[in-house]
Amino acid sequence: MKAARIHSFGAPDVIRIDEVDLPQPVDDEVLVRVSAASLNPVDTKIRTSGGRFKTEADLPIAMGRDLCGRMEALGTRAHNMLSVGQRLFAMIGFDRGAWAEFVVIRATEMAAVPDRLSDEEAAAVPLAGLTAWQGLVDHGGLGAGQRVLIHGGSGGVGHFAVQIAKALGAEVFATASGDGVDFVRSLGADHVVDHRAERFEDTARDIDIVLDLIGGEVQQRSWDALAPGGIIVSTLTPPKPAEAQDRDGRRGTDFIVEPKGIDLLKLAALIEEGRLTPHVQQSFGFDQVAAAAGQLEAGHIRSKLVLNMGG
Repeated sequence: MKAARIHSFGAPDVIRIDEVDLPQPVDDEVLVRVSAASLNPVDTKIRTSGGRFKTEADLPIAMGRDLCGRMEALGTRAHNMLSVGQRLFAMIGFDRGAWAEFVVIRATEMAAVPDRLSDEEAAAVPLAGLTAWQGLVDHGGLGAGQRVLIHGGSGGVGHFAVQIAKALGAEVFATASGDGVDFVRSLGADHVVDHRAERFEDTARDIDIVLDLIGGEVQQRSWDALAPGGIIVSTLTPPKPAEAQDRDGRRGTDFIVEPKGIDLLKLAALIEEGRLTPHVQQSFGFDQVAAAAGQLEAGHIRSKLVLNMGG
C-alpha cells in the first residue's frame, strides 16, 4: 500500500509517498481503508523536528493522526462489534500514520461516523474535536452557565471548542481576526473579539475557563481575564502566573489529547443532534500532501484542511 512518511526532518518536501506492507489487524483491531485524513499542527511539529513526540531514532515516521474510512477486515476479537464496510473515524496513536491507503485502528480509538457527515467532514473531527472536548470538559470542568474564553476560535480546535462550549450551556467568548470574526460568530459565540483591533481582556472578564490554543503573550495576559477560581487550559505550554499577579485560586494546566473512542461517541451525539458541525476549508488529493502540509505550516487556516484519499 501507499503511505506518507518522512525519512528526515525538514520542509514539506521531505514527505514521501512510500510503498509499505499492508498492516494486519489482530485481537480487537480493525483494518480500515482510508477515505479521508486530516492535517493538524502536530503534524508540522513532527515533520520539522519531531517535537516532543519523535526523535531521529524513530525515522522513517508515518504521518497523520486522524481519519475517516471503511472497515475492511477485523481482528479475531472484533467480530461482534463491527461489520465490513462500516464507516469509522478515529484518532490513532503515534505508532501509526493516517496519511495512508490503509491503517489499523484499535477498538478504544474509533467510533461510527454520524450519517450526516461526508468522509472529509468526518476526517476533520477526531484530533481537533477531542482536543476541544478534553480541554474544556476533562481538564477545564466545563459546566452550564460558566463563562469560557477560547483563543483562536476560528482554527481547527477552536471552531470545535466554540460549538462544544455553547452546546454545553456556556457563555462563550472567542478571539479571531479578519473574516474569522464573522465565522466564529456564525458558530454561536456570544462575544467575538477581533484581537487585531482590541485587547480581549477588556471584553472578556470573570472568565471561568480559558482554552489557550495560542500561547506566549496571549496566554500570560489571560490571567487577567480569569475569575477567582478560574483555570487556563493550554495545549501548548504550562500556564504560570506572573509573580505579581494575585492568584485568588486561579490555576493553569496543560495537556496532550488522548485518542479516546468514548469521547468520539460524545462528539458524534452532538453532531447527530445538529449542535456540532465540522468545517473544512480545503481538501487536497493524496498526491498533494506536501502542498497541504505547506499550507498548514503557513498558518491563517480557518477550520480544517483534509486529504481526500480516494478510498
